Amino acid sequence: MNTHINAALQLPCGVTLKNRLAKSAMSENLAVENLPAEKLFRLYETWGAGELGLIVTGNIMIDGNELGEPNNVVLEDATHLDAFRTWTSGAKKHGSQIWAQINHPGRQAPAAISRETVAPSAIQLKMGSLAFRTPRELTDAEIHALVAKYARTAALCKEAGFDGVQIHGAHGYLVSQFLSPLANRRSDRWGGVIANRMRFVQEIVRAMRAQVGKNFPISVKINSADFQRGGFAEDDAVEVVKMLEREGVDLIEISGGTYESAAMTGRQEVLGFAADTKSSLPQTGAQDVLKSAAGTKSSLPQTGAKDVLGFAADTKSSLPQTGAKDVLGFAADTKSSLPQTGAQDVLKSAAGTMPSSTAAREAYFLPFAEKIRQSIKIPLMLTGGFRSAQAMNAAIASGTIDIVGLARPLAMEPHLARRLLTDTNAQATLKPVKTGIAAIDRLGVLEIGYFSLQLKRLGEGKDADPKLSPLLAIPLLGLNYSSGILSRLFRRDTQFSG
Repeated sequence: MNTHINAALQLPCGVTLKNRLAKSAMSENLAVENLPAEKLFRLYETWGAGELGLIVTGNIMIDGNELGEPNNVVLEDATHLDAFRTWTSGAKKHGSQIWAQINHPGRQAPAAISRETVAPSAIQLKMGSLAFRTPRELTDAEIHALVAKYARTAALCKEAGFDGVQIHGAHGYLVSQFLSPLANRRSDRWGGVIANRMRFVQEIVRAMRAQVGKNFPISVKINSADFQRGGFAEDDAVEVVKMLEREGVDLIEISGGTYESAAMTGRQEVLGFAADTKSSLPQTGAQDVLKSAAGTKSSLPQTGAKDVLGFAADTKSSLPQTGAKDVLGFAADTKSSLPQTGAQDVLKSAAGTMPSSTAAREAYFLPFAEKIRQSIKIPLMLTGGFRSAQAMNAAIASGTIDIVGLARPLAMEPHLARRLLTDTNAQATLKPVKTGIAAIDRLGVLEIGYFSLQLKRLGEGKDADPKLSPLLAIPLLGLNYSSGILSRLFRRDTQFSG
């Protein structure tokens, strides 16, 4: 009998999740003085009542001097563990597991809220010289100290009642920076070849395991790619996950992108666009993926295509004119943009009973997950694009992935998992976040702000508001991002490719 999202899952460490649906990490930005408080308690208790098998928190930072956002949670000592215990007990009272996502922003620490910015190398984030400082390169001793901090926070999380931890190694944060040859230009044992670049996360996993023991779940979230020319690539990612399996990691979550190239927001659902193409679809095989998924003779679904590509519908160009074509076209020099595996068949299977446009949009990192599955046996969680129970069940039944990660849909419908688990035709409805101002709509951080507003509503005991104007998210982004946003709005020739 094929496995579906209702099935329980036993992890390598022996812990069992009650089903295959997980809430992936989102930026809540709801801490009070960098501690969990009433809004976070209410938000996570709401999610916990929704029958999710796993709930992964947003960023829990290991250092209060290095934040990614003003209201990040920080856990670096045992002073306020009671607040964390309140948080975890509410989230798991209905049988969900709650795991802490542990993170450090590295060079993605906004200048306005961090005392000093450190990174593998002194290479500034390309989102505005005032918003993000040029980081100071970490010394060897400081790298070892950071490894110890990650492990210390993991131990504190276990003490506070979390059921597991996740190392955030994606989206351009510190671990991701070490993995990326664009952000990591070191020539010592921490840089250069992938074996050196992945040493940082390897040492973190080892140090955490020593602190939390063999029966406590450790997960790592990694990018499928950075979506930048010369950046962390799929072949690198394969080597990393093989190493993580050897080190005894219990679950790997796959995502993609960075602040500079926000694939995780769904703006680049099709991987590997050719930068200079005049066609609205890349001529690299992505058409075949969409065609197969859609179950149609058309090379592009005639409804929802703008969502697949993440472009404004009224644009005459096939790529945004802000340097984004360099972001999307990172794989222009390769012959294939997507693994020629069976991921198309997974979506095609689901597409037989859903609109073609829906099938084409779902699970935009699935081809990479299948490539990873050929290399490792440990559980895989895939986040990004899933909207229908049919596509989720098809992906699980195929054996390509083991857990479906949901994020933004749960900001709008916190109890969505109930519908998905009981109705095989259930679908999430999620409208594109657009202001109508093209230059603003291209910014991945706009969606982060918008969904943070929805999470705030849930934390206040209100329902999410689908009619909420995305323009209200702009003030929320605040001074910590403002100069970076302005520089992107008014600099047409921005180059994200490094």
